[in-house]
Amino acid sequence: MSATPLLEVRGLSAGYGTFQTLFDISFDVHPGEAVAIICPNGAGKTTLLRAISKQIEATRGALVFEGRDYTRMPAHEVVSLGIAHVPEGRRLFPRLTVADNLRMGAFPRAARARCDERLKEVHRLFPRLEERSQQLAGTMSGGEQQMCAIGRAMMSGPKLLLLDEPSAGLAPVMVQTMFELVRQIRAAGYTVLIVEQNIRQVLKVVDRAYLLDAGQLRRSGSAAELLESDEVRQVYLGVT
Repeated sequence: MSATPLLEVRGLSAGYGTFQTLFDISFDVHPGEAVAIICPNGAGKTTLLRAISKQIEATRGALVFEGRDYTRMPAHEVVSLGIAHVPEGRRLFPRLTVADNLRMGAFPRAARARCDERLKEVHRLFPRLEERSQQLAGTMSGGEQQMCAIGRAMMSGPKLLLLDEPSAGLAPVMVQTMFELVRQIRAAGYTVLIVEQNIRQVLKVVDRAYLLDAGQLRRSGSAAELLESDEVRQVYLGVT
């Protein structure tokens, strides 16, 4: 693991209007690792990813990517930094084909020149998307749509991939497949920051994790340490 963080979040506070949901959040993500933010629903996980990708403005704190402070950068420039956000709910264009949805992900100028190359990489990781290339995205299953959403983000050539609840709303059999896909994305060399409620599964595919509760980071450690933690096992996994 590189000694220099890829992403540094420093004293981040954020919310919506007068309602604050994050309080003084600080953590790092290093190149080549997968980090999970594990939390119960409503703990601020989606707000955190939105603040990192600048979909909302932080009320306090700093965001640093590859040593560059981008706290005040306009949201539309963040993708060009190398940060791609796969939102909860997928947010595909349902009346466009799978192929067109994927190509929409290559809109940054630097990504357009490598669109065909990246499309081959996405098809290698997600063969089903190549099979469904001319199908309307809105007619696919939930799992296939999630693959398409992740593939679209990968088309920009991200250095950091933000995944917001990739298993949400999927059938149980597809949940297992989705976490296996996360493992494959890791193996392909992508750096991943993932927020998840499915704690048991996500801790099997990441290196480290942070526990977010009531808008604050309560503890951190390796995935193995948190899986063995009595607090996590009793409160979040229901194991006594």
